[in-house]
Amino acid sequence: MTYTRRDALAVGASGIALLASTRVAFAVTGEEAIAEFTGGAAAGEGGITIKAPEIAENGNVVPVEVDAPGAAEIMLVAPANPSARLASIKFGPKSGAQRISTRIRLAKTQDVTAIARMADGSFIMTSQPVKVTVGGCGG
Repeated sequence: MTYTRRDALAVGASGIALLASTRVAFAVTGEEAIAEFTGGAAAGEGGITIKAPEIAENGNVVPVEVDAPGAAEIMLVAPANPSARLASIKFGPKSGAQRISTRIRLAKTQDVTAIARMADGSFIMTSQPVKVTVGGCGG
């Protein structure tokens, strides 16, 4: 069987359409990521701090630091990003401190949220608004 240029274009377009629809189907919103992490349990406040710049000059490299003494796991979420779940870090019993420091990419101005699962199984959460001025996908 021989393929024409038209057949090749049709197969290529179908593949691109499949990839585009798959990405949308597997994209997780911020609320879904938080609900999955907490198992639907309510998250309290206090006992967790997040440090991020109020204004990020470049949305591609935004420094973020989260401190949650006594946490077993910390998750970072940026709800306005195409993939809201940024990172999830687990701490072992020999961890010296339950603190993370990283750089994240923000697509546009939004609240960065940190959720911690404590050693007793409870959850605590806090958010920090970050305004992206350039380098992101929007503003």
